[in-house]
Amino acid sequence: MPDTPDRRLLLVHAHPDDETINNGATMAKYVAEGVGVTLVTCTAGEMGEVLVPDLHHLAHDNDGGLGEHRRTELAAALQVLGVTDQRWLGGFGTFHDSGMAWHEDGHAIAAEVVPENAFWHADLVEAADHLVAVIREVRPQVLVTYDEFGGYGHPDHVQAHRVATYAADLAGVGSYKLELGEPWEVAKVYWCATSEDLMRESIRALRAAGDTETFQEMDPDGDLGPFFTPDALISTRIDGAAHVERKMSALAEHRTQVEQDGPFFQGAESGHAFWAEECYRIARGEARRGPDGVETDLFAGL
Repeated sequence: MPDTPDRRLLLVHAHPDDETINNGATMAKYVAEGVGVTLVTCTAGEMGEVLVPDLHHLAHDNDGGLGEHRRTELAAALQVLGVTDQRWLGGFGTFHDSGMAWHEDGHAIAAEVVPENAFWHADLVEAADHLVAVIREVRPQVLVTYDEFGGYGHPDHVQAHRVATYAADLAGVGSYKLELGEPWEVAKVYWCATSEDLMRESIRALRAAGDTETFQEMDPDGDLGPFFTPDALISTRIDGAAHVERKMSALAEHRTQVEQDGPFFQGAESGHAFWAEECYRIARGEARRGPDGVETDLFAGL
């Protein structure tokens, strides 16, 4: 195909807004560089919390309709980022948000009651095959998804990790279900990561500025738990400073999910430094690190 970009990036996320929070600056950067960027969203986030009072009627346990609404929010956010290729895994509505509750140990788990087609309960091969077809069509050199913990334990994030990992393997098998397309080997796979050091610095800056409420449960000098990645494990850092304002504008489009005066949007006076740098762990392939031991381009070496 003559109009296919030479470099192609595929991201696999669980719900609308996950893509912007984790990779908004990365996506905007690569779109600006002419890279083909494809996003696969596994569910519409139908059971997400609605943070806007005048939209509470959309909640799953009220009138419903949140998934359709979040579909429009995602489209608006991607328009801001410049991403034009977004797919729903298996088609919109194939897999349903699994909801979320909190385990006594402090990490997310599935809701007690979920629909039959909840993503957490999806057959792994069935779900992976949907993604295999996308991989073989798009032929990405780089795939981005969550780690095995899904960032904070959310069952749909964990399932997205499993589906993406399995699909990346199956897509390259020359004898596997050729009706799904011509086999394709994904050269590099990355897991999203949140820098522990950067989080500690941010909490300290908030405390120094007199803010004792934001992230009040977190001690910048204590154990931050499994939600953050020790910096020694981070292979790749994308400098998104030139694109972070676009990221924050895209995030604002996810209106039901993000408080407009909440912690995401604090620190604008410092250029949203925390959200400008997006970090990754290499999970397949080789990270081409610079003299400082850090890779700065997901496509390095390809």
